[in-house]
Amino acid sequence: MKTIAAAAFVVFAAILVLTGCERLGIDTPWSAKAPAFINTDVTGLSYAKDFALTDHTGKPRTLADFKGKAVVVFFGYTQCPDVCPTTMLELAGVMKDLGPLAERVQVLFVTIDPQRDTPALLAQYVPAFDPRFLGLYGDAAATDKVAKEFKVFYQKVPGKTPGSYTMDHTAGSYVFDPDGHIRLFVRNGQGAEPLVHDLKLLLS
Repeated sequence: MKTIAAAAFVVFAAILVLTGCERLGIDTPWSAKAPAFINTDVTGLSYAKDFALTDHTGKPRTLADFKGKAVVVFFGYTQCPDVCPTTMLELAGVMKDLGPLAERVQVLFVTIDPQRDTPALLAQYVPAFDPRFLGLYGDAAATDKVAKEFKVFYQKVPGKTPGSYTMDHTAGSYVFDPDGHIRLFVRNGQGAEPLVHDLKLLLS
C-alpha cells in the first residue's frame, strides 16, 4: 500500500512540474518559445518567399518594398460575390482596431483574374475598403507564377456568357513580419479579432 501511495505521489509531483514550470518562467526542454499566435503559425515555410507584380498605381512591387511593416497578402478578384469582399471588410476592420499600429501594416490584394481586373478597376475596388490597401496585378504568366509560389489554387468557372465567369480560389491570407519573413496563414471568415491579436505580437 505504501508503494502505491509513493508511486502516486511521484506521478502527482511530475504533473506539477510539467504544468508549473512555464508559469514560473522556468526553462524546460519542452517550453514553447514561439509567440502564441491564434492563426496558423507557418514560420519557416519553404515557399511564399516573394512576388514581382505591379500595384494599382502602376508601380512595380516586391516584398522588399514593404520592409519594416507587417504584410498581409490576400488573393482574390474584384467580381467575387462573397469571400473576397467579406475578407476585405474584415481586413479593413483589422486596420481600424489596430489604431496607430495600422500604419505599420500593409494589406495587399493580389488579383487572380488579370483578364478583367485592370489597374483602373483595382484602383477603384481595393482602396474603397481602406485607402492604404494596394491592389497588385500581373499578366497571365506573372499571375500563374506568384500563385504557384504561394501555392494558391485558382480556376475559372464558366458563366452564362464568356465574361460572366467566376473564379474558384484559395480563401486565406498570408502574413509576413516586418523583416519580410513568412509567419502566418489566416483562414477565411474568422473576423478581425484573431488577426489583430497576432499582428500586435508581430509588431511588438
